[in-house]
Amino acid sequence: MKIRRKARELALQVLFQIDVGEIVLEDTIKNFWKIEKVLPEIRDFTLRLSRGVMENITQINEVITKYTKNWTINRINNIDRNILRIAIYELLYCPDIPYKVAINEAIEIAKKYGTLESGKFINGVLDKVAKEKGKDEK
Repeated sequence: MKIRRKARELALQVLFQIDVGEIVLEDTIKNFWKIEKVLPEIRDFTLRLSRGVMENITQINEVITKYTKNWTINRINNIDRNILRIAIYELLYCPDIPYKVAINEAIEIAKKYGTLESGKFINGVLDKVAKEKGKDEK
């Protein structure tokens, strides 16, 4: 498995634990690394994504709400919600990550961990975000 794919999947697990357990990021991370033994590159990117999402959670949730009409943030299942958070963080705050990579990775992770409809749902939302942000022109 590629380093960044593994890190994205681990970031999803971290954010899922925060959502479900209502635990703060640093406590979750501390406990998480007791169980997960990974390469430093994976750990670093996992931390970058997890911290980035949590530092910008309000803005990211506003973007999700804007592009998921008739859905409240809490109505979106936990897996899809956190996949969207990671991908939107990458689209908005990580200029070093090509937008197509961020979207494709999110779709693939959604297919693996989400419902049968998750991939289509994630793709639709992220496509709208990318188009409005002008990312689709790169």
